[in-house]
Amino acid sequence: EEDEAALEELLGPSPLAPGPGAQRVAIVHPAVKWGPQKSPLTTAELQIAEAVALVDTLQNWTVLDKIIIPTKNPNKKFVFGKGNFQVLTEKIKKLSHVTAVFLNVERISSLTKKELEGAWGVQVFDRYTVVLHIFRCNARTKEAKLQVALAEIPLLRSNLKNEVSQQDQQRGGSRYIMGSGETFLETQNRVLKERELKIRNALEKLRRKRALLRTQRRKCEFPMVSVMGYTNCGKTTLIKALTGETGLQPRDQLFATLDITAHAGYLPSHMAVIYVDTIGFLTDLPHNLVESFSATLEEVAYSDLIVHVRDITHPDTVLQKATVLSVLRNLNLPSHLLDSMVEVHNKVDLIERYKPTEENALAVSALHGHGLEELKQEIEKKILTVTGKKILTVNINLEGPQLSWLYKEATVQEVEVMPEDGTARVKVIIGSSAFGRYKNLFPDSKIFAS
Repeated sequence: EEDEAALEELLGPSPLAPGPGAQRVAIVHPAVKWGPQKSPLTTAELQIAEAVALVDTLQNWTVLDKIIIPTKNPNKKFVFGKGNFQVLTEKIKKLSHVTAVFLNVERISSLTKKELEGAWGVQVFDRYTVVLHIFRCNARTKEAKLQVALAEIPLLRSNLKNEVSQQDQQRGGSRYIMGSGETFLETQNRVLKERELKIRNALEKLRRKRALLRTQRRKCEFPMVSVMGYTNCGKTTLIKALTGETGLQPRDQLFATLDITAHAGYLPSHMAVIYVDTIGFLTDLPHNLVESFSATLEEVAYSDLIVHVRDITHPDTVLQKATVLSVLRNLNLPSHLLDSMVEVHNKVDLIERYKPTEENALAVSALHGHGLEELKQEIEKKILTVTGKKILTVNINLEGPQLSWLYKEATVQEVEVMPEDGTARVKVIIGSSAFGRYKNLFPDSKIFAS
């Protein structure tokens, strides 16, 4: 109960949440025209379209205007050059109902944020703040909520420094608290450090609990397939199509899935597998935002296979692929997982006569079921290779315990009874450890490779 109370305190209302009211947003995209910060794989129009999709994900948030302004260096204090900043400020001032500006950059410093809010007279959000707020709204489980709380810590620290420097300017130097010898900044930093430690400890407890569940799953020898991809690429729709699980309700929005969810399905040989639905990725997601969700992404390292789903209709599909692969490489996954990955080109029903140009990629329409059988066969082939499972035919005596043992410890595919001599030919999929036990228990059994 004490643990629960401490957890509830950590999951209380966020001091960073923009508030429950409606937001009418102007989206400003700094377009880098040249230099190392210009992305060769996308355009300013596509980048601002993704920013619009992020805002549309939030209830009661509306996009009032989209503004693309060129800049040489988006990292400087006012983001834009003097002339462009003035033009932009006049445009924002003319939007009479605007309540916030979404500056479409990864992260702005608290000082820049303060300066821009002073110039424009409204709240200013960057991608970190907006994505974090979407996470906050979509977090359902304690684990997801804790990971959002952890991702807020760097922002709280940054805001604190800004607040203290402001106070120091106004009062002329830092003040000690009640003669304790500790400054306001030191006290607040200590409080944040303690909060971060509590969150990490709570996440560690949940991680250990999940590791226990994973061990139990391993004992059942169910192969695990992690389904990954850029946000809104159709992962949940694909899992629904592969498993036939009617309870799954895919949503056409960014970051609809924040928690790991597991769903059972069957491959062509009737082998049972667990499909794991994971959080989607996004370009320019700050590193520590991804890091705070490492507890969720940790599950991927323990899977037997990764299926990388791509929305092949998206104009930024090449950049999206690069983003996903970059995040996967940074997760330090075992090399065999990255080498055996299955690439799925989804939503091909929207492109006439689509044929993948990438070698080994599979064309699929999760919505209409196109290409699913080929995908299941490919998954099965890879699973048999990576798990060391074998498809065998064994001759058994029907009077003995072999058949019930095989039903319990392996996947029985076919049973062909020979009534004249009381035997049966049984086709099974069996893991290497179970196969070893079978040979020890029934050394006289005849075994054939299928």
